Amino acid sequence: MNDLLPHIAPLDQPGLAEALQRRIDTKTKPLGALGQLEALMLRLGLILGSETPRLEQPQLLVFAGDHGLTAQGVSAYPSEVSWQMVENFLAGGAAVSVLARQHGLALHVVDAGVAHDFAPRTGLIARKIAPGTADSSLGPAMTRAQCEAALRAGREVMRSLPGNALLLGEMGIGNSSAAALLLARLTGAPLADCVGRGTGLDDAGLARKTAVLERVLALHADVQEPLDVLAAMGGFEIAMMAGAVLEAAAQRRVIVVDGFITGSAVLVASRLAPALLQRCVFSHCSAEPGHQRMLAALGARPLLDLGLRLGEGSGAALAWPLLVSACDLLRDMASFEAAGVSGKA
Repeated sequence: MNDLLPHIAPLDQPGLAEALQRRIDTKTKPLGALGQLEALMLRLGLILGSETPRLEQPQLLVFAGDHGLTAQGVSAYPSEVSWQMVENFLAGGAAVSVLARQHGLALHVVDAGVAHDFAPRTGLIARKIAPGTADSSLGPAMTRAQCEAALRAGREVMRSLPGNALLLGEMGIGNSSAAALLLARLTGAPLADCVGRGTGLDDAGLARKTAVLERVLALHADVQEPLDVLAAMGGFEIAMMAGAVLEAAAQRRVIVVDGFITGSAVLVASRLAPALLQRCVFSHCSAEPGHQRMLAALGARPLLDLGLRLGEGSGAALAWPLLVSACDLLRDMASFEAAGVSGKA
């Protein structure tokens, strides 16, 4: 293990996998009757290394950062909304704040690179690399040193927090552009299939955003390696999320992925350590057009499809009760033998 990229071994546990599947199959239900929840039970048992897994002290982290690319008019909202929403999270008024309270999730906001100075307070983790990235249409969004510092900071944040589950969230005006660029370059998908309306662009705004992103891709045409791509076209919050994901996977925490932007961080991290995908649960399919492309590239089957496009970690928080139910069913639901119920003839 080094201070940038930890070693993440594959979850190669055939004995445990067989025991978990047998436990699932002998519950008082027809085979497969709990559908996708049964696959979730198996995944959670493998990640946590137990036939009777328990989710403990879940941490919902909202990574926030600003993007220099917003100067090119790629968002329907001004960049100051990033810091204003951070204040809203900390005041408890955002959607993810409400959902975190409802489901007993410890919520922290990580200032990875917001263009604003925040007063210290409970719930805020200050790890600012710089007050926003540079404009990636003019040069790299981050230096390689800044990118690596963000990865390390993400790992350090994760090491500082208890529990065995990480729920990913993000905030940053312009970060759907960064996510679209990462998806296009790392998967080779056509940019038109990766770009969406973000926070609500009209047709003219979407055309302008697409044209700007085409210029960014052309400017960085020679950049191909994952960390170089992240530095050239990503964001501080995306890089810090990637570091947190790498550390969480190394610690065998359950990683609950939110939507398009958090997915881009997982995409980058998975190109550095493919085995981390075994530790991920994908909460939902968002309304952002590129998200289906991203889920396909990650080999992911999301739990929900509610047409969400809010971000913040809202989809991860909404899916969280399904993970709790999966663990409870695996532990506490009776088998045919224990309940004295006749099995299938």
